[in-house]
Amino acid sequence: MTYQRKSTKNGWTLFLLVLTGIVLGGFIGNLAQGVPYLKWLDFGYKFGMVGNPLEIDLKVIELTFKILIRITVSSILGVALSLFVYRKL
Repeated sequence: MTYQRKSTKNGWTLFLLVLTGIVLGGFIGNLAQGVPYLKWLDFGYKFGMVGNPLEIDLKVIELTFKILIRITVSSILGVALSLFVYRKL
């Protein structure tokens, strides 16, 4: 009788690890903003609805939609680290 180990790798684990890598990388990049020799970690690009957001006024409910994505060096490093951790699981 052989027992098979259930794999812990699945889509949700990958999603949560990548999301954690993005958030922690962005946080570290934000902290590194004021440090002269770590300033390069916060270098990045913003894209999305940078200007005015989409607003819908229905007189009862007012809806505002805006999306902004900010990719920095530290967030890319965070994603790379999270993918490395995922492969080691």
